[in-house]
Amino acid sequence: MVAPASPITDEDALLGVLDDAVGSLRDAGIPFLMIGGVASTVWGRDRGTTDIDVFVRPAAVPSVLEALAARGFETWTENEHWLHKGRRDGVTVDIIFRTSRDILLDDEMLRRASVGTFRGRRLPIAPPEDLLVMKASAAAEDTARYWYDALGILSRADLDWHYLVTRALQHGARRTLSLLLFASSVDLVVPGEPMAELWAAVHDDTGSPL
Repeated sequence: MVAPASPITDEDALLGVLDDAVGSLRDAGIPFLMIGGVASTVWGRDRGTTDIDVFVRPAAVPSVLEALAARGFETWTENEHWLHKGRRDGVTVDIIFRTSRDILLDDEMLRRASVGTFRGRRLPIAPPEDLLVMKASAAAEDTARYWYDALGILSRADLDWHYLVTRALQHGARRTLSLLLFASSVDLVVPGEPMAELWAAVHDDTGSPL
């Protein structure tokens, strides 16, 4: 008697789409980094994810869409300012080329990226410092989990605090400072110097906001 085939689970579908999406970008020679739930899992906590977020340069978007379409993905423009999408087997790939506060994929981010392991796959992952700034800047009523993702990263990743402050000053000093103060309030260890630098950057000598 032949045993019945194992049913395909949601995670099976996710990983199959992940493999093909990543494979298509690699085959096309397109620089990219993983962000979103995959990156949060690598650097911080595994909250589960049902989609795939890839971060690319704006100029690469047409090539990304072409590469995904060649692998059988349906593709479309969700928001011309920052987001295109691909979809196959019920799984969505978010093709992000600009995050909140106009954060773009640049040479420094690519240089500092790491190869991390997600479900046995070796993937290029955005630096934890950049993810923290992205999470802090993008958090809203419907994405409150972003701050808790960031807390997971703060609790586990070996951070370059100077680089974090540099990125925060470029893209969201007040939001990042608020995140670090919140982290301290829940007893995560955050050095005083980066908070002092960010405080000085957004306040004048009297302590009043700039």
